Amino acid sequence: MQKFVEQKFIGERAMFGAKDAEFERCGFAAGESPLKHGQNLCLKNCTFEWKYPLWYTKNVAVEDGFLMQMARAGIWYAQEVSFKDTLIQAPKSFRRCQNVRLENVNLTQAEETLWSCEDVEIKNVCARGDYFAMNCKNVRVYGLNLDGNYGFDGCKNLLVEDSKLLSKDAFWNCENVTVRNSFISGEYLAWNSKNVTFENCVIESLQGLCYVQNLVMRGCQTIDTTLAFEYSSVDVEILGGIASVKNPLSGVIKASEISEIIMDEECVDPVATRIILEK
Repeated sequence: MQKFVEQKFIGERAMFGAKDAEFERCGFAAGESPLKHGQNLCLKNCTFEWKYPLWYTKNVAVEDGFLMQMARAGIWYAQEVSFKDTLIQAPKSFRRCQNVRLENVNLTQAEETLWSCEDVEIKNVCARGDYFAMNCKNVRVYGLNLDGNYGFDGCKNLLVEDSKLLSKDAFWNCENVTVRNSFISGEYLAWNSKNVTFENCVIESLQGLCYVQNLVMRGCQTIDTTLAFEYSSVDVEILGGIASVKNPLSGVIKASEISEIIMDEECVDPVATRIILEK
């Protein structure tokens, strides 16, 4: 394997099509697409300053890296890419990629990041920005701190564990979602989704969990969650109370108390939903 140490690469496509190479403490300065179409690359302690550094790459490992703000749209159409202990200040990273691994990564400007990717694993990642992880498939998330609205819109086959999400309109238009041991704050949670399960979560959401087909909740707490479950089919067991429930479509809701129950007979069949209050 060819090795480059403490070198600086300048200009468009500076190392275009590089194969079977290791870069250590290298800098990729002004010039688009420095490693476009690269394969079998290992990059340690490297810095990327400009746009599109890793398009169409395959089998790339980045460790202790730094993608500066202008390294935007950095990794598109790539396969088998891993980033570990890396700071990414650029938006629009990772688009239409397959087999993506992010571990101990800080995404400070994660706007429109991780779109339409498949087979993704996220571990101990911080992301700040709207529209994170849109239209992804087969995603496993462990220890994500997300501060940004519209997270995970349109995802399929999604697992989230031990995470904290401050996100309005999270999990919209999703299918097959499981969230465990997590905190979620943001209005309109999980609208228009199918097969959504929350286990041991704390949820704070105005008009959350509406228009959901097959919503399951176990061991969850709802804090200031009002007008919940509208037009949703539910199997819900809440620890503590719920501020208000409005027009659930069908199913069962268990809680210690519900401060307000709204059932509009012109919109739903009240008999189709069983409400059980257990102290």
